[in-house]
Amino acid sequence: MVQITEKNKVIESLNKQLANHIVLWGKLHNFHWYVKGAHFFSLHTKFEELYDSTSVIVDDIAERILAIGGQPVGKLKEALEESSIDEAEYGLDDQAMVGQLIEDYEVIIAELRSGVKEAEDAGDDSTADMYIAYIQEIEKNNWMLQAYLGNDVSK
Repeated sequence: MVQITEKNKVIESLNKQLANHIVLWGKLHNFHWYVKGAHFFSLHTKFEELYDSTSVIVDDIAERILAIGGQPVGKLKEALEESSIDEAEYGLDDQAMVGQLIEDYEVIIAELRSGVKEAEDAGDDSTADMYIAYIQEIEKNNWMLQAYLGNDVSK
């Protein structure tokens, strides 16, 4: 039987990721709208793809929280307070936008890895599996963004 404290840790972890992805979703929209320059078309399309997939993650996480008896973060103010990443800034060039996303994804991946352990410790294999799938998707996106900047991720 899952102890209440372990379950609460899982709900806290899920709410942290919900907040992160709500903020990320807004940041991706900002970047989609404000990207300029020679790579406009490719980045405009990529940012839209990323915010669409992030929207699905937001909904999945909120529904998982409800399914296990928690209350999801539901206000933007709460998401900004709870999130480990910052909302978008204005006036960034394409390189800075991509760089911020790489940094954000690295924070989120690290937190998701911790969340897998917390979920496993609580006997919540469903949440652990969900997190593992997100890690895989985010690592792929992060690799693509790293490649865009010319970074060698094999090191």
